[in-house]
Amino acid sequence: MSQPDAPLTLGILIFPGFPMACLTSCIEPLRAANEISGKLAFQWKVVAENLSPVASSAGVSFAPDISLSEVTDLDVLLFTASPNASLVDPSRANAVLQRLMRGATQLGAISGGVFALARTGLTGETPLSVHWCYEAAFQAEFPDIPTQNTVICREDRFTTISGASAVFDHMLTLIEDRLGGDIMAEVACWFQHPFIRSEAISQKTPAISTAKSQDLLPKQVAQAIQLFAEHIETPLQISEVAESIGISTRSLERSFKEATGQNPLKYYRKMRMQQARQLVLYTSDPITEIAYMVGYSSPGTFLRHYRETFDVTPISDRRAKNSMRVKSSDVLPST
Repeated sequence: MSQPDAPLTLGILIFPGFPMACLTSCIEPLRAANEISGKLAFQWKVVAENLSPVASSAGVSFAPDISLSEVTDLDVLLFTASPNASLVDPSRANAVLQRLMRGATQLGAISGGVFALARTGLTGETPLSVHWCYEAAFQAEFPDIPTQNTVICREDRFTTISGASAVFDHMLTLIEDRLGGDIMAEVACWFQHPFIRSEAISQKTPAISTAKSQDLLPKQVAQAIQLFAEHIETPLQISEVAESIGISTRSLERSFKEATGQNPLKYYRKMRMQQARQLVLYTSDPITEIAYMVGYSSPGTFLRHYRETFDVTPISDRRAKNSMRVKSSDVLPST
């Protein structure tokens, strides 16, 4: 492990289909910090299970610097992957990861890499930050692992980061810790990074079919959406939601129309469909079971609503799933 004046060494473990922006958001601020400070404060290694080139979600391939089995001294190792990624040789890889942890290496994950990290079994019941877009699928696969809605979660010896912008924030924090606030601010300005979010900031989530995030919606509309999110499996009547937040059904419908351009029932259904799509794309759960998980007692109605929403059946969507065929209405994050 690095001594106080030795470079902090970061490993980025990449899997096929990893988001390229997550890799560059790790490396570029650290490179800039070295250049601005005139010191080798940071170094990095791109790691994979073997030395074959690894294709990112954008189709650009990267040659690893080192294989996972050869890794020795790392301060941090971050998994960067799509949600479906797993280690090819889990037993051998876990032996390496356990060796690294005994040597004080901290493990972590960025975006969909949290799935691959959780699949190692090493995190136990440690809370992890999961991108809002993947939360339903993650909870379905790992019901015993608490999820955090913060952009970054540091618990015990694990650091989980929700996306590429958040990992840039985390790198700036490492720069500040090692080189001071002046260098950190200059790195942020180099990349026109407007502000540095604290780890405890909640992830922004989009309001459906609007150009706003949910935190910019009127208070009563935001309260209704929160109730929708808490009652996906057992949907509420719109009148029940209105009563819970202390307004009439008509007032809620009017407020929703003004804020989102659609009525609350349609909005609620779209939320349930988006959660269903997470489960279709990122789990192997039967479609009938997914229908029940998002509050449908009739699979037939679920299939009809899914097709109306995404213009494809769940089965076809699952078969066709790959990064190049995701439509703008998909729930995949861009980072």
